[in-house]
Amino acid sequence: MSAPITIRPAGLADLDAVAALFDAYRQFYAQAPDRARATAFIQARMQAGESVILLAEHVPPAGPAEPVGFCQLYPTFCSVEAAPIFVLYDLFVAPEARRGGLGTALLRAAEVRARQSGRKRMDLTTAHDNHAAQRLYESLGWVHDTVFRTYTRRVAG
Repeated sequence: MSAPITIRPAGLADLDAVAALFDAYRQFYAQAPDRARATAFIQARMQAGESVILLAEHVPPAGPAEPVGFCQLYPTFCSVEAAPIFVLYDLFVAPEARRGGLGTALLRAAEVRARQSGRKRMDLTTAHDNHAAQRLYESLGWVHDTVFRTYTRRVAG
């Protein structure tokens, strides 16, 4: 794909495009396809203003823009630093658009957004075997945390 790429904040008018990418993202992490669930989840985040979604599109000279990636940032706080931060929880580039720098562009756009909104830092987690993503993060200055260990505990379904 050689069309120019734009990255912009997504709004409710972009719900279908973002939901399709979000459903593909969830499938990448071994979840069953569920477009209705993906749509409901993204719509709830958008309507409640609970996340910032950046949408990447290829924009051909003629014809509509084609959604090819997104990232989702969740605003939260770091108690130790007593400062607001973003958790970059979702980052996805459609398979046909990979290896063209789109992941890098999305991460840089997220950093700009974090800086503009007064965030102290961004945190993310990725699968232990997602080596391509790990290389990308480290190439852009993200630091693998070797001090703190992350735990999770299911409390429902």
